[in-house]
Amino acid sequence: MIVLRPAAAGPPCATIWLKPNRALSRRDLRRWIGVLAALALTTAGLGAWQGNVFAPLFALVESSAVALALGVAWRAGDRSERITLDATSLEVQSLPGRRSARFQSYWVRVRLGEGEGRHRLLLTSHGRELEIGAFLADEERIELSRKLMVLLADLHPQPRR
Repeated sequence: MIVLRPAAAGPPCATIWLKPNRALSRRDLRRWIGVLAALALTTAGLGAWQGNVFAPLFALVESSAVALALGVAWRAGDRSERITLDATSLEVQSLPGRRSARFQSYWVRVRLGEGEGRHRLLLTSHGRELEIGAFLADEERIELSRKLMVLLADLHPQPRR
């Protein structure tokens, strides 16, 4: 998901938030885990009623493992990137975490390259290269590259010949 927030006043500035797409909220995830656990425990109860005394124990272990796996996968969606662009710099900050990179906005180039069966969105400047939006879909990366190119062109228009 790409969220563009232009500055309200002052010098030209824009902030772009990149976040992975999520299908469920935290409340919906809890409900889904509850439904899965209820189904597993109901099935285990039927199995215990027919003589399999270990079925409820296995269902508890399986439900816990599934809940843990879904929780870990859901928390992986918390990662995001914030791109702040102004007249002098372009800064990319990865959240959560402390990874940050700063480029001079006049010299930074946006490049969409091929790699590993998908498009890679790269920012390059002065021999440094940074991939952004790795968690986005290919269409979103293409859209982001266009937006960044337009924003950079608006900040530093080329002189007419």
